[in-house]
Amino acid sequence: MAQTNAEIDPSFRALPLRTLADAALSRARSLGAAHADFRFERVRGAQWQLRDARLSGSADHTETGYAVRVVHDGAWGFASGAELSTDGAARVADEAVRMARLSAQVIGAAGHDDRVELAAEPSHGERSWVSSYELNPFEVPDTEKIGLMAQWSEGLLRAEGVSHVDAELLAVQENKFYADTAGTITTQQRVRLAPRLTAVAVTDSGSFDSLRTLAPPVGRGLEYLHGVGWDWEDELARLPELLAEKLRAPSVEPGAYDLVVDPSNLWLTIHESVGHATELDRALGYEAAYAGTSFATFDQLGTLRYGSELMHVTGDRTAEHGLATVAFDDEGVAARSWDLVREGTLVGFQTDRRIAELTGLGRSNGCAFADSPNHVPVQRMANVSLQPAPEGPTTEELIGDVRSGVYVVGDRSWSIDMQRYNFQFTGQRFYRIEHGRLVGQLRDVAYQATTTDFWGAMSALGGPQTYVLGGTFHCGKAQPAQVAAVSHGCPSALFRAVNILNTTREAG
Repeated sequence: MAQTNAEIDPSFRALPLRTLADAALSRARSLGAAHADFRFERVRGAQWQLRDARLSGSADHTETGYAVRVVHDGAWGFASGAELSTDGAARVADEAVRMARLSAQVIGAAGHDDRVELAAEPSHGERSWVSSYELNPFEVPDTEKIGLMAQWSEGLLRAEGVSHVDAELLAVQENKFYADTAGTITTQQRVRLAPRLTAVAVTDSGSFDSLRTLAPPVGRGLEYLHGVGWDWEDELARLPELLAEKLRAPSVEPGAYDLVVDPSNLWLTIHESVGHATELDRALGYEAAYAGTSFATFDQLGTLRYGSELMHVTGDRTAEHGLATVAFDDEGVAARSWDLVREGTLVGFQTDRRIAELTGLGRSNGCAFADSPNHVPVQRMANVSLQPAPEGPTTEELIGDVRSGVYVVGDRSWSIDMQRYNFQFTGQRFYRIEHGRLVGQLRDVAYQATTTDFWGAMSALGGPQTYVLGGTFHCGKAQPAQVAAVSHGCPSALFRAVNILNTTREAG
Protein backbone atom coordinates (compact mmCIF):
# COMPACT_ATOMS: atom_id res chain seq x y z
CA MET A 1 0.00 0.00 0.00
CA ALA A 2 1.81 3.12 -1.21
CA GLN A 3 2.13 6.03 1.13
CA THR A 4 1.33 9.64 0.30
CA ASN A 5 3.44 12.67 1.10
CA ALA A 6 0.41 14.25 2.74
CA GLU A 7 0.20 14.51 6.52
CA ILE A 8 -2.77 14.07 8.80
CA ASP A 9 -4.65 17.33 9.14
CA PRO A 10 -3.01 19.28 12.03
CA SER A 11 -6.39 20.60 13.14
CA PHE A 12 -7.53 17.02 13.70
CA ARG A 13 -4.39 16.08 15.60
CA ALA A 14 -4.89 19.18 17.76
CA LEU A 15 -8.15 17.78 19.16
CA PRO A 16 -7.91 16.13 22.62
CA LEU A 17 -8.03 12.66 21.09
CA ARG A 18 -5.75 10.79 23.50
CA THR A 19 -7.17 12.55 26.56
CA LEU A 20 -10.74 11.64 25.67
CA ALA A 21 -9.78 8.06 24.82
CA ASP A 22 -7.92 7.59 28.11
CA ALA A 23 -10.91 8.88 30.08
CA ALA A 24 -13.40 6.64 28.25
CA LEU A 25 -11.30 3.46 28.29
CA SER A 26 -10.31 3.90 31.93
CA ARG A 27 -13.96 4.24 32.94
CA ALA A 28 -14.96 1.18 30.88
CA ARG A 29 -12.19 -0.89 32.52
CA SER A 30 -13.21 0.22 35.98
CA LEU A 31 -16.78 -0.89 35.26
CA GLY A 32 -15.63 -4.39 34.30
CA ALA A 33 -15.71 -4.27 30.49
CA ALA A 34 -13.94 -7.24 28.91
CA HIS A 35 -13.20 -5.10 25.86
CA ALA A 36 -13.60 -1.41 25.09
CA ASP A 37 -12.72 0.75 22.11
CA PHE A 38 -12.91 4.49 21.52
CA ARG A 39 -13.36 6.02 18.07
CA PHE A 40 -13.20 9.76 17.30
CA GLU A 41 -14.27 10.81 13.81
CA ARG A 42 -14.36 13.96 11.75
CA VAL A 43 -15.90 13.40 8.32
CA ARG A 44 -16.16 16.28 5.87
CA GLY A 45 -18.18 15.79 2.72
CA ALA A 46 -18.93 18.24 -0.08
CA GLN A 47 -20.69 18.21 -3.41
CA TRP A 48 -21.06 20.61 -6.30
CA GLN A 49 -23.75 20.24 -8.97
CA LEU A 50 -23.94 22.06 -12.28
CA ARG A 51 -26.71 22.22 -14.84
CA ASP A 52 -25.69 23.39 -18.31
CA ALA A 53 -22.39 24.77 -16.97
CA ARG A 54 -24.04 26.80 -14.20
CA LEU A 55 -23.85 25.93 -10.52
CA SER A 56 -27.24 24.55 -9.46
CA GLY A 57 -26.43 23.35 -5.95
CA SER A 58 -23.65 22.81 -3.45
CA ALA A 59 -23.20 21.50 0.07
CA ASP A 60 -20.31 21.27 2.51
CA HIS A 61 -20.86 19.54 5.84
CA THR A 62 -18.72 18.15 8.63
CA GLU A 63 -19.71 15.58 11.25
CA THR A 64 -17.57 15.39 14.38
CA GLY A 65 -17.95 13.22 17.47
CA TYR A 66 -16.82 10.08 19.23
CA ALA A 67 -18.13 6.68 20.24
CA VAL A 68 -17.40 4.10 22.92
CA ARG A 69 -18.14 0.43 22.32
CA VAL A 70 -17.77 -2.25 25.01
CA VAL A 71 -18.23 -5.95 25.59
CA HIS A 72 -19.63 -6.45 29.10
CA ASP A 73 -21.35 -9.54 30.51
CA GLY A 74 -21.04 -11.11 27.05
CA ALA A 75 -23.07 -8.37 25.36
CA TRP A 76 -22.38 -5.31 23.23
CA GLY A 77 -22.83 -1.81 24.55
CA PHE A 78 -22.51 1.36 22.50
CA ALA A 79 -22.89 5.10 23.05
CA SER A 80 -21.70 8.27 21.35
CA GLY A 81 -21.17 11.90 22.22
CA ALA A 82 -19.56 15.18 21.19
CA GLU A 83 -18.57 16.91 24.43
CA LEU A 84 -14.81 17.50 24.34
CA SER A 85 -14.12 16.91 28.03
CA THR A 86 -12.88 13.97 30.07
CA ASP A 87 -16.09 14.00 32.08
CA GLY A 88 -18.11 13.84 28.86
CA ALA A 89 -16.07 10.91 27.54
CA ALA A 90 -16.44 9.05 30.84
CA ARG A 91 -20.21 9.57 30.75
CA VAL A 92 -20.35 8.08 27.25
CA ALA A 93 -18.44 5.04 28.54
CA ASP A 94 -20.92 4.79 31.45
CA GLU A 95 -23.80 4.77 28.96
CA ALA A 96 -22.13 2.11 26.81
CA VAL A 97 -21.71 -0.19 29.82
CA ARG A 98 -25.31 0.42 30.89
CA MET A 99 -26.48 -0.56 27.42
CA ALA A 100 -24.39 -3.75 27.55
CA ARG A 101 -25.81 -4.71 30.94
CA LEU A 102 -29.34 -4.16 29.68
CA SER A 103 -28.62 -6.22 26.56
CA ALA A 104 -27.17 -9.03 28.70
CA GLN A 105 -30.39 -9.13 30.75
CA VAL A 106 -32.53 -9.30 27.62
CA ILE A 107 -30.38 -12.08 26.15
CA GLY A 108 -30.49 -14.01 29.42
CA ALA A 109 -34.26 -13.63 29.79
CA ALA A 110 -34.74 -14.91 26.25
CA GLY A 111 -32.66 -17.98 26.99
CA HIS A 112 -30.17 -17.34 24.17
CA ASP A 113 -26.59 -18.56 24.37
CA ASP A 114 -25.30 -15.71 22.25
CA ARG A 115 -22.38 -14.26 24.19
CA VAL A 116 -20.15 -11.84 22.31
CA GLU A 117 -16.59 -13.09 21.87
CA LEU A 118 -14.04 -11.37 19.66
CA ALA A 119 -11.38 -13.01 17.51
CA ALA A 120 -7.90 -12.29 18.80
CA GLU A 121 -5.97 -9.39 17.25
CA PRO A 122 -2.46 -8.42 18.33
CA SER A 123 -1.83 -4.96 19.71
CA HIS A 124 -0.39 -2.76 16.99
CA GLY A 125 0.84 0.00 19.24
CA GLU A 126 0.54 3.55 17.96
CA ARG A 127 0.27 3.94 14.18
CA SER A 128 -0.64 6.68 11.67
CA TRP A 129 -1.65 6.34 8.03
CA VAL A 130 -2.76 8.60 5.15
CA SER A 131 -4.35 7.33 1.94
CA SER A 132 -2.60 7.76 -1.40
CA TYR A 133 -3.39 11.14 -2.96
CA GLU A 134 -1.55 14.24 -4.14
CA LEU A 135 -3.93 17.19 -3.88
CA ASN A 136 -6.52 17.47 -1.14
CA PRO A 137 -9.72 18.79 -2.78
CA PHE A 138 -10.54 20.80 0.35
CA GLU A 139 -7.31 22.74 0.00
CA VAL A 140 -8.31 24.03 -3.45
CA PRO A 141 -10.76 26.99 -3.80
CA ASP A 142 -14.30 26.04 -4.77
CA THR A 143 -14.11 28.47 -7.69
CA GLU A 144 -11.34 26.37 -9.24
CA LYS A 145 -13.24 23.09 -8.92
CA ILE A 146 -16.50 24.60 -10.17
CA GLY A 147 -14.66 26.39 -12.99
CA LEU A 148 -13.17 23.16 -14.31
CA MET A 149 -16.52 21.32 -14.24
CA ALA A 150 -18.15 24.30 -15.97
CA GLN A 151 -15.43 24.34 -18.63
CA TRP A 152 -16.00 20.66 -19.36
CA SER A 153 -19.78 21.19 -19.46
CA GLU A 154 -19.44 24.09 -21.90
CA GLY A 155 -17.31 21.96 -24.19
CA LEU A 156 -19.99 19.27 -24.30
CA LEU A 157 -22.76 21.82 -24.86
CA ARG A 158 -20.95 23.16 -27.92
CA ALA A 159 -21.07 19.71 -29.52
CA GLU A 160 -23.78 19.00 -32.07
CA GLY A 161 -26.72 17.07 -30.65
CA VAL A 162 -26.04 17.71 -26.95
CA SER A 163 -29.05 19.48 -25.43
CA HIS A 164 -28.13 19.54 -21.73
CA VAL A 165 -25.22 18.63 -19.49
CA ASP A 166 -25.35 17.67 -15.81
CA ALA A 167 -22.12 17.68 -13.81
CA GLU A 168 -21.43 16.60 -10.25
CA LEU A 169 -18.36 16.40 -8.04
CA LEU A 170 -18.33 14.68 -4.64
CA ALA A 171 -15.39 14.89 -2.23
CA VAL A 172 -14.80 13.40 1.22
CA GLN A 173 -12.04 13.76 3.81
CA GLU A 174 -12.39 11.19 6.59
CA ASN A 175 -10.31 11.37 9.78
CA LYS A 176 -10.43 8.62 12.43
CA PHE A 177 -8.69 8.14 15.73
CA TYR A 178 -9.06 4.72 17.36
CA ALA A 179 -7.87 3.33 20.68
CA ASP A 180 -8.75 0.13 22.53
CA THR A 181 -8.01 -1.63 25.79
CA ALA A 182 -5.53 -3.96 24.04
CA GLY A 183 -3.21 -1.03 23.33
CA THR A 184 -3.82 -0.32 19.63
CA ILE A 185 -3.94 3.40 18.83
CA THR A 186 -4.42 4.48 15.21
CA THR A 187 -4.87 7.83 13.48
CA GLN A 188 -5.92 7.72 9.83
CA GLN A 189 -6.90 10.10 7.04
CA ARG A 190 -8.62 9.16 3.78
CA VAL A 191 -9.54 11.34 0.80
CA ARG A 192 -11.85 10.25 -2.01
CA LEU A 193 -13.37 11.86 -5.08
CA ALA A 194 -16.31 11.12 -7.39
CA PRO A 195 -16.71 13.26 -10.56
CA ARG A 196 -19.40 12.63 -13.16
CA LEU A 197 -20.72 14.37 -16.26
CA THR A 198 -23.88 13.37 -18.13
CA ALA A 199 -24.73 14.54 -21.64
CA VAL A 200 -28.43 14.58 -22.62
CA ALA A 201 -29.76 14.65 -26.18
CA VAL A 202 -33.34 15.59 -27.11
CA THR A 203 -34.34 15.29 -30.77
CA ASP A 204 -36.92 17.32 -32.69
CA SER A 205 -39.19 14.26 -32.68
CA GLY A 206 -39.16 14.16 -28.87
CA SER A 207 -36.95 11.13 -28.40
CA PHE A 208 -34.14 11.49 -25.87
CA ASP A 209 -31.31 9.63 -24.22
CA SER A 210 -28.25 10.28 -22.07
CA LEU A 211 -24.69 9.11 -21.66
CA ARG A 212 -22.37 9.70 -18.74
CA THR A 213 -18.66 9.49 -18.23
CA LEU A 214 -17.19 6.14 -17.22
CA ALA A 215 -14.55 7.57 -14.87
CA PRO A 216 -14.99 5.71 -11.57
CA PRO A 217 -14.95 7.24 -8.09
CA VAL A 218 -11.48 6.88 -6.60
CA GLY A 219 -9.37 7.12 -3.50
CA ARG A 220 -7.42 10.01 -5.01
CA GLY A 221 -7.32 13.78 -4.67
CA LEU A 222 -8.01 16.57 -7.13
CA GLU A 223 -5.10 15.46 -9.31
CA TYR A 224 -7.64 12.96 -10.71
CA LEU A 225 -9.37 15.82 -12.56
CA HIS A 226 -6.06 16.86 -14.10
CA GLY A 227 -5.32 13.60 -15.89
CA VAL A 228 -3.76 11.49 -13.14
CA GLY A 229 -5.48 8.10 -13.35
CA TRP A 230 -7.95 9.00 -16.11
CA ASP A 231 -7.90 10.57 -19.60
CA TRP A 232 -10.70 13.11 -19.23
CA GLU A 233 -9.82 14.93 -22.44
CA ASP A 234 -10.29 11.82 -24.56
CA GLU A 235 -13.48 10.66 -22.86
CA LEU A 236 -15.20 14.05 -23.06
CA ALA A 237 -14.20 14.47 -26.70
CA ARG A 238 -15.81 11.11 -27.62
CA LEU A 239 -18.99 11.46 -25.56
CA PRO A 240 -21.17 13.50 -28.01
CA GLU A 241 -20.64 11.16 -30.98
CA LEU A 242 -21.22 8.09 -28.79
CA LEU A 243 -24.49 9.64 -27.61
CA ALA A 244 -25.58 10.42 -31.16
CA GLU A 245 -24.85 6.84 -32.19
CA LYS A 246 -26.81 5.55 -29.21
CA LEU A 247 -29.88 7.53 -30.31
CA ARG A 248 -29.69 5.96 -33.79
CA ALA A 249 -29.10 2.43 -32.54
CA PRO A 250 -31.62 -0.36 -33.27
CA SER A 251 -33.35 -2.28 -30.50
CA VAL A 252 -31.79 -5.62 -29.56
CA GLU A 253 -33.35 -8.92 -30.56
CA PRO A 254 -33.58 -11.00 -27.36
CA GLY A 255 -31.87 -14.37 -27.12
CA ALA A 256 -28.69 -16.11 -26.00
CA TYR A 257 -25.51 -14.23 -26.90
CA ASP A 258 -21.85 -14.38 -26.05
CA LEU A 259 -21.11 -11.38 -23.88
CA VAL A 260 -17.93 -9.33 -23.54
CA VAL A 261 -18.27 -7.21 -20.42
CA ASP A 262 -16.12 -4.13 -19.94
CA PRO A 263 -14.74 -3.39 -16.42
CA SER A 264 -16.92 -0.26 -16.36
CA ASN A 265 -19.94 -2.57 -16.19
CA LEU A 266 -18.56 -5.75 -14.60
CA TRP A 267 -17.53 -4.04 -11.35
CA LEU A 268 -21.22 -3.62 -10.41
CA THR A 269 -22.02 -7.28 -11.15
CA ILE A 270 -19.14 -8.23 -8.86
CA HIS A 271 -20.42 -5.88 -6.16
CA GLU A 272 -23.94 -7.29 -6.17
CA SER A 273 -23.38 -10.98 -6.88
CA VAL A 274 -20.03 -11.60 -5.15
CA GLY A 275 -19.29 -8.70 -2.81
CA HIS A 276 -22.57 -8.77 -0.90
CA ALA A 277 -22.96 -12.53 -1.21
CA THR A 278 -19.67 -13.19 0.60
CA GLU A 279 -20.38 -10.94 3.60
CA LEU A 280 -20.49 -13.61 6.29
CA ASP A 281 -22.92 -11.78 8.56
CA ARG A 282 -25.37 -11.74 5.64
CA ALA A 283 -24.73 -15.42 4.87
CA LEU A 284 -25.49 -16.24 8.54
CA GLY A 285 -28.80 -14.35 8.40
CA TYR A 286 -27.95 -11.14 10.27
CA GLU A 287 -29.14 -8.92 7.39
CA ALA A 288 -32.25 -10.97 6.60
CA ALA A 289 -34.77 -8.42 7.89
CA TYR A 290 -33.36 -5.53 5.86
CA ALA A 291 -31.05 -6.40 2.95
CA GLY A 292 -31.47 -10.14 2.61
CA THR A 293 -29.27 -13.19 3.05
CA SER A 294 -26.95 -15.06 0.65
CA PHE A 295 -27.12 -18.20 -1.43
CA ALA A 296 -23.42 -18.69 -0.54
CA THR A 297 -24.02 -20.14 2.91
CA PHE A 298 -21.28 -20.91 5.42
CA ASP A 299 -21.69 -24.69 5.14
CA GLN A 300 -20.63 -24.46 1.48
CA LEU A 301 -17.22 -22.95 2.26
CA GLY A 302 -14.65 -24.88 0.26
CA THR A 303 -17.25 -26.73 -1.84
CA LEU A 304 -19.55 -24.24 -3.60
CA ARG A 305 -18.78 -24.00 -7.31
CA TYR A 306 -19.17 -20.23 -7.73
CA GLY A 307 -17.98 -20.02 -11.33
CA SER A 308 -15.51 -21.27 -13.90
CA GLU A 309 -11.97 -22.24 -12.95
CA LEU A 310 -10.79 -18.88 -14.29
CA MET A 311 -12.55 -17.09 -11.44
CA HIS A 312 -10.18 -15.68 -8.80
CA VAL A 313 -11.77 -13.04 -6.56
CA THR A 314 -10.01 -11.36 -3.65
CA GLY A 315 -11.13 -9.26 -0.72
CA ASP A 316 -8.64 -6.45 -0.22
CA ARG A 317 -8.33 -3.60 2.27
CA THR A 318 -4.90 -2.58 0.94
CA ALA A 319 -5.40 -1.72 -2.77
CA GLU A 320 -3.88 1.65 -3.65
CA HIS A 321 -6.62 4.22 -4.40
CA GLY A 322 -9.33 1.76 -3.30
CA LEU A 323 -12.40 3.33 -1.73
CA ALA A 324 -12.46 0.71 1.07
CA THR A 325 -8.70 0.87 1.61
CA VAL A 326 -7.46 1.54 5.16
CA ALA A 327 -4.49 0.58 7.30
CA PHE A 328 -6.70 -0.53 10.21
CA ASP A 329 -10.43 -1.14 10.41
CA ASP A 330 -12.78 0.18 13.10
CA GLU A 331 -11.88 -2.73 15.43
CA GLY A 332 -8.12 -2.16 15.29
CA VAL A 333 -7.55 -5.01 12.81
CA ALA A 334 -4.64 -4.52 10.40
CA ALA A 335 -5.69 -4.41 6.73
CA ARG A 336 -4.85 -7.33 4.47
CA SER A 337 -5.82 -9.16 1.27
CA TRP A 338 -7.29 -12.68 1.02
CA ASP A 339 -9.07 -15.01 -1.40
CA LEU A 340 -12.86 -15.24 -1.59
CA VAL A 341 -13.14 -17.38 -4.73
CA ARG A 342 -10.21 -19.37 -6.07
CA GLU A 343 -10.33 -21.48 -9.24
CA GLY A 344 -14.09 -21.01 -9.22
CA THR A 345 -14.66 -22.33 -5.67
CA LEU A 346 -15.84 -20.36 -2.63
CA VAL A 347 -12.86 -20.34 -0.24
CA GLY A 348 -13.42 -17.31 1.98
CA PHE A 349 -15.80 -14.76 3.44
CA GLN A 350 -15.61 -11.18 4.66
CA THR A 351 -15.60 -10.98 8.47
CA ASP A 352 -15.27 -8.74 11.47
CA ARG A 353 -13.93 -9.88 14.86
CA ARG A 354 -17.26 -11.12 16.24
CA ILE A 355 -18.22 -13.12 13.15
CA ALA A 356 -14.72 -14.55 12.74
CA GLU A 357 -14.76 -15.88 16.32
CA LEU A 358 -18.35 -17.09 16.09
CA THR A 359 -17.58 -19.24 13.05
CA GLY A 360 -14.12 -20.40 14.12
CA LEU A 361 -12.38 -18.81 11.14
CA GLY A 362 -9.58 -17.37 13.23
CA ARG A 363 -8.43 -13.81 12.81
CA SER A 364 -10.79 -11.19 11.34
CA ASN A 365 -9.93 -9.95 7.86
CA GLY A 366 -10.65 -6.37 8.89
CA CYS A 367 -14.13 -5.60 7.55
CA ALA A 368 -15.56 -3.54 10.45
CA PHE A 369 -16.57 0.01 9.52
CA ALA A 370 -18.88 2.75 10.79
CA ASP A 371 -19.78 5.69 8.58
CA SER A 372 -20.36 8.07 11.49
CA PRO A 373 -19.36 8.58 15.13
CA ASN A 374 -23.04 8.02 15.94
CA HIS A 375 -23.11 4.56 14.36
CA VAL A 376 -21.77 1.27 15.67
CA PRO A 377 -19.23 -0.52 13.42
CA VAL A 378 -20.76 -3.28 11.31
CA GLN A 379 -19.27 -5.74 8.88
CA ARG A 380 -18.75 -3.89 5.59
CA MET A 381 -17.43 -4.81 2.19
CA ALA A 382 -13.72 -4.77 1.36
CA ASN A 383 -12.46 -3.92 -2.13
CA VAL A 384 -13.72 -7.12 -3.80
CA SER A 385 -11.97 -7.66 -7.13
CA LEU A 386 -11.78 -10.19 -9.97
CA GLN A 387 -8.15 -10.83 -10.85
CA PRO A 388 -7.01 -10.66 -14.51
CA ALA A 389 -5.31 -13.47 -16.40
CA PRO A 390 -1.55 -12.83 -16.05
CA GLU A 391 -0.92 -13.28 -19.80
CA GLY A 392 -4.50 -12.55 -20.82
CA PRO A 393 -5.76 -10.93 -24.03
CA THR A 394 -6.81 -7.36 -24.74
CA THR A 395 -10.48 -6.39 -24.86
CA GLU A 396 -10.21 -6.27 -28.65
CA GLU A 397 -8.90 -9.83 -28.70
CA LEU A 398 -11.79 -11.01 -26.50
CA ILE A 399 -14.22 -9.41 -28.94
CA GLY A 400 -12.34 -11.05 -31.81
CA ASP A 401 -13.16 -14.47 -30.33
CA VAL A 402 -16.94 -13.89 -30.59
CA ARG A 403 -18.95 -14.91 -33.64
CA SER A 404 -22.28 -13.43 -32.51
CA GLY A 405 -22.51 -11.43 -29.32
CA VAL A 406 -22.79 -8.18 -27.40
CA TYR A 407 -20.17 -5.90 -25.85
CA VAL A 408 -21.33 -4.10 -22.68
CA VAL A 409 -19.84 -0.78 -21.52
CA GLY A 410 -20.72 1.27 -18.41
CA ASP A 411 -23.14 0.60 -15.57
CA ARG A 412 -26.72 1.73 -15.29
CA SER A 413 -29.62 -0.07 -13.57
CA TRP A 414 -29.68 -3.48 -11.95
CA SER A 415 -31.92 -5.88 -10.04
CA ILE A 416 -30.94 -8.82 -7.83
CA ASP A 417 -32.92 -10.94 -5.41
CA MET A 418 -32.51 -11.03 -1.63
CA GLN A 419 -30.19 -14.05 -1.79
CA ARG A 420 -27.89 -12.45 -4.38
CA TYR A 421 -28.70 -15.17 -6.89
CA ASN A 422 -31.15 -14.15 -9.65
CA PHE A 423 -30.20 -10.91 -11.38
CA GLN A 424 -30.33 -8.66 -14.40
CA PHE A 425 -28.11 -5.72 -15.34
CA THR A 426 -28.25 -3.00 -17.97
CA GLY A 427 -25.48 -0.63 -19.06
CA GLN A 428 -24.54 2.69 -20.64
CA ARG A 429 -23.71 1.35 -24.11
CA PHE A 430 -24.11 -1.94 -25.94
CA TYR A 431 -22.47 -3.00 -29.21
CA ARG A 432 -23.39 -5.81 -31.59
CA ILE A 433 -20.49 -8.19 -32.25
CA GLU A 434 -20.47 -10.04 -35.58
CA HIS A 435 -17.58 -12.28 -36.64
CA GLY A 436 -15.22 -10.73 -34.11
CA ARG A 437 -15.98 -7.08 -34.94
CA LEU A 438 -18.12 -4.32 -33.41
CA VAL A 439 -20.80 -3.36 -35.94
CA GLY A 440 -22.65 -0.60 -34.12
CA GLN A 441 -24.54 0.17 -30.94
CA LEU A 442 -27.74 -1.51 -29.71
CA ARG A 443 -30.53 -0.24 -27.48
CA ASP A 444 -32.84 -1.70 -24.81
CA VAL A 445 -30.37 -4.38 -23.62
CA ALA A 446 -30.21 -6.20 -20.29
CA TYR A 447 -28.39 -9.42 -19.43
CA GLN A 448 -30.03 -11.93 -17.09
CA ALA A 449 -28.72 -14.97 -15.21
CA THR A 450 -28.25 -16.63 -11.86
CA THR A 451 -24.98 -15.86 -10.11
CA THR A 452 -23.46 -19.33 -10.52
CA ASP A 453 -24.63 -19.74 -14.13
CA PHE A 454 -23.20 -16.36 -15.08
CA TRP A 455 -19.79 -16.85 -13.49
CA GLY A 456 -19.76 -20.43 -14.69
CA ALA A 457 -20.14 -19.14 -18.25
CA MET A 458 -16.95 -17.07 -18.01
CA SER A 459 -14.64 -18.54 -20.68
CA ALA A 460 -11.87 -15.92 -20.93
CA LEU A 461 -10.37 -13.10 -18.86
CA GLY A 462 -8.55 -10.05 -20.10
CA GLY A 463 -4.99 -9.38 -19.09
CA PRO A 464 -3.69 -6.78 -16.61
CA GLN A 465 -3.79 -4.12 -19.35
CA THR A 466 -7.63 -4.31 -19.25
CA TYR A 467 -7.90 -4.10 -15.44
CA VAL A 468 -9.77 -1.07 -14.01
CA LEU A 469 -10.71 -0.26 -10.40
CA GLY A 470 -14.41 0.73 -10.44
CA GLY A 471 -16.67 1.31 -7.47
CA THR A 472 -19.27 3.38 -5.65
CA PHE A 473 -19.50 6.02 -2.93
CA HIS A 474 -22.90 4.72 -1.82
CA CYS A 475 -23.16 1.09 -0.70
CA GLY A 476 -25.98 0.75 1.84
CA LYS A 477 -26.34 -1.74 4.65
CA ALA A 478 -27.51 -2.23 8.28
CA GLN A 479 -30.24 -0.80 10.48
CA PRO A 480 -29.98 2.12 11.13
CA ALA A 481 -28.77 2.45 7.57
CA GLN A 482 -25.11 3.15 6.92
CA VAL A 483 -23.33 4.08 3.69
CA ALA A 484 -19.82 3.01 2.72
CA ALA A 485 -17.56 3.58 -0.27
CA VAL A 486 -16.03 0.52 -1.93
CA SER A 487 -13.99 -0.30 -5.04
CA HIS A 488 -14.08 -3.34 -7.31
CA GLY A 489 -11.30 -4.04 -9.78
CA CYS A 490 -11.69 -6.33 -12.77
CA PRO A 491 -10.51 -6.97 -16.31
CA SER A 492 -12.69 -7.33 -19.37
CA ALA A 493 -14.23 -10.80 -19.52
CA LEU A 494 -15.98 -13.08 -22.01
CA PHE A 495 -19.12 -15.03 -21.05
CA ARG A 496 -20.71 -17.60 -23.33
CA ALA A 497 -24.43 -17.95 -24.13
CA VAL A 498 -25.88 -15.38 -21.71
CA ASN A 499 -29.59 -14.56 -21.86
CA ILE A 500 -30.22 -11.07 -23.32
CA LEU A 501 -33.54 -9.31 -22.72
CA ASN A 502 -35.12 -6.47 -24.65
CA THR A 503 -36.03 -4.07 -21.84
CA THR A 504 -38.68 -2.22 -23.86
CA ARG A 505 -40.55 -5.42 -24.66
CA GLU A 506 -40.17 -6.66 -21.08
CA ALA A 507 -41.74 -3.41 -19.85
CA GLY A 508 -44.74 -3.97 -22.11
